[in-house]
Amino acid sequence: MMSKEQAIEKINQHAPKFISLLGGKLVDFDVDKDACRFEFDIGKDYCHSIDIVQGGFVTAMLDTAMSHAVMALSRDITTISSLEIKTTYLEPTRAGKLRVEGWAVKKGYKVAFIEGHIYNDKNVLTATASSVAKLSRRAE
Repeated sequence: MMSKEQAIEKINQHAPKFISLLGGKLVDFDVDKDACRFEFDIGKDYCHSIDIVQGGFVTAMLDTAMSHAVMALSRDITTISSLEIKTTYLEPTRAGKLRVEGWAVKKGYKVAFIEGHIYNDKNVLTATASSVAKLSRRAE
């Protein structure tokens, strides 16, 4: 059986390229709670107004954590697709180190309701998201 550290390393090795482009990596997960935590070290190349991260990248980071919370360690979920996503910007999300948490509020067989938060390096909540996602599962 794979250790938690080995699972994190494997997930990070097989992550989509955009996650590493945004300086992201999975750092923790809780299978029982369908939750995970990412760290992003996002550069100013993804910003407008000098150091404010463009909103689409904020949403991408939130979507990454939310999606991984549901499927990263699931053996039967093959894909997850957002049906709806809402991002709320509470404070400017500035370039630098960010903590992004995602979790499932409710997970059914075909649909999951998921949420996420972004915190800056001062532990200030800068953005939240909620999403409804379609789950595709491996045929039995």
